[in-house]
Amino acid sequence: MNIHGIRAIYRFEMARTFRTIGQSIVSPVLSTSLYFIVFGTAIGSRMGDIDGVSYGAFIIPGLIMLSLLSESISNASFGIYMPKWSGTIYELLSAPVSWLEVLVGYVGAAATKSMMIGLLILATARVFVPYEIAHPFWMAAFLVLTAVTFSLFGFIIGLWADNFQKLQVIPLLVITPLTFLGGAFYSINMLPPLWQKVSLVNPVVYLISGFRWSFYGVADVHIAVSTGMTVAFLAICLAVVWWVFKTGYKLRR
Repeated sequence: MNIHGIRAIYRFEMARTFRTIGQSIVSPVLSTSLYFIVFGTAIGSRMGDIDGVSYGAFIIPGLIMLSLLSESISNASFGIYMPKWSGTIYELLSAPVSWLEVLVGYVGAAATKSMMIGLLILATARVFVPYEIAHPFWMAAFLVLTAVTFSLFGFIIGLWADNFQKLQVIPLLVITPLTFLGGAFYSINMLPPLWQKVSLVNPVVYLISGFRWSFYGVADVHIAVSTGMTVAFLAICLAVVWWVFKTGYKLRR
């Protein structure tokens, strides 16, 4: 394992984040704070509890997941797309680093950045609503697992995209709607039986449900199922990245 190569990629990507700290960190935290003000304070004060949890506290896991998914994907996709766009990807491919070391460097940096944002949002939520974390270990585990999984997914998007527009298509048209429909602002148990079953097709439901369970001990889907679905998606993303580097798809012209 080329530790020096991994460290170089990781440090370069993290340095880019701190050069654009306003866009990379401050902006998503401020935008999520607006959700807390509108939904948690303004609307939440007029709504009853959900599964024994106040509405303002209930939406915290969903809002963190909303930011975590979008930031993980955008950080990883933009990180690997820029070398493709500038042509420096060929220097990277010819360097004495394996595909796994390249993956660890880029995905590790993207996951670190998104987890930083998730923790900042968690701290910011304390300003608006009181909450408790029933299972801190599982909360941290889901945070790390989700950040790594969707950073991998973003890495795949960055490898696939051949223009800046394509970098935004899947996050804006697929991931964000699935997050809003995945129980970020409500429990799927509040839906009619038919729509509850339809919601289970949405993979984001399992992420939000498992993450919410780590906070309050309540979930729409059993924690084992949520964990299994997330790990399965992680394995699929790893397999796709391995195939891309093995075949050179979208890497060789």
